[in-house]
Amino acid sequence: MTLILRTRLHVLPEKQKEVLQTLLSLIELPGMDGCLSYDIFGDIEDNTIFSLISEWQSRRQLNRHMSSERFSVLLGTRSLLSEQLKIRIFTVSDMEGKEAVNAVRKRETPLGRFTGEGA
Repeated sequence: MTLILRTRLHVLPEKQKEVLQTLLSLIELPGMDGCLSYDIFGDIEDNTIFSLISEWQSRRQLNRHMSSERFSVLLGTRSLLSEQLKIRIFTVSDMEGKEAVNAVRKRETPLGRFTGEGA
């Protein structure tokens, strides 16, 4: 099972650089403490919207991250935002990779379950 933490920030325009610097300082290294990936994305239509998306091996490791000082720094950006911080946690029990796309495009298998590891 993998857990995905998605945090969406709508930043005040004049605080964009400050928030981006803060976000870059928070990046977890994949492989450390159960972190599988940790990415920052910017909205292509609104440059004041950022998303942090991280993947975790277990709930225990995600909870440790959310209790960390590093995560407290993220929560501390509230005064720099134009909207409330939006946080969502997704539990993923099954993942598929490019072989699922290849199979559908070749019409080898109908849409549905595939086996194998992703990407």
